[in-house]
Amino acid sequence: MLVDIENLRITFENNGKRFEAVSGVSFKLEARQKLAIVGESGSGKSITARALMRLLPAQAQVTADRMLFDGIDILSQSEREMRKLRGGRAGFILQDPKYSLNPVKTIGNQIAEAWLTHNKGSKKEARDAALNLLEQVMIRDPQLVLNAYPHEISGGMGQRAMIAMMLAPNPSLLIADEPTSALDASVQAEILRLIDELVDTRDMGLLLISHDLPLVSNFCDKVSVMYMGQIMEELAAKDLAQAAHPYTKGLLNCLPSLDEPRGDLPVLTRDPQWLEEQAQ
Repeated sequence: MLVDIENLRITFENNGKRFEAVSGVSFKLEARQKLAIVGESGSGKSITARALMRLLPAQAQVTADRMLFDGIDILSQSEREMRKLRGGRAGFILQDPKYSLNPVKTIGNQIAEAWLTHNKGSKKEARDAALNLLEQVMIRDPQLVLNAYPHEISGGMGQRAMIAMMLAPNPSLLIADEPTSALDASVQAEILRLIDELVDTRDMGLLLISHDLPLVSNFCDKVSVMYMGQIMEELAAKDLAQAAHPYTKGLLNCLPSLDEPRGDLPVLTRDPQWLEEQAQ
């Protein structure tokens, strides 16, 4: 088992008040498996992924009955040990490359730096590896992008560069937080096809954070649906249209459709009992 999380809870304190942002989340992920965590903004998707990599601020209190990555107890690891895992055995693709890439370093230098952090070799070997990684993510002119700065490339190329950087250490887990949300449909399809090929050829596991239900139903193997810091339902992605929980059904009903045009989209009806049922 690549990822095994049981009863994860994330609590923040501010001015003497406690807020539990994630309440009892559990899921498992195997190698070569694609798991999507979906839900509205603020449902707890991203901080759940960040907790797995121990990337939350110091004021966050994280507890779990079990939080394992490839058999390693994440909660008991030192910060030094976590730095070896982050970017090494686990890559994290953030949402917007404009804010994730260093604006004063070339793309090639940033990928080479990621390679050197987790591999032994010369600067020339690192630069050659960076060029090879850009070729792997199917950039048409990798030499040009290698020497370019982030502001000189498109959003799609920036996202591919981020993927190349995360692949430099050959990770066994790839976490992708809304990796295609700012891209147009054609580029989105190319990025997803690329990630799918990499998961298959590199035997990686993929944890995809998304709010796009149609996308994950066609792309992932499993889907965990989050609401207010809890998982309402977990099911096979191909069965998402047959979801049983009223929250998942409500999300699906709020989607526009080209096949069945309708007037006003329904407003999601929320039931406090959903959270009570999950807490039991």
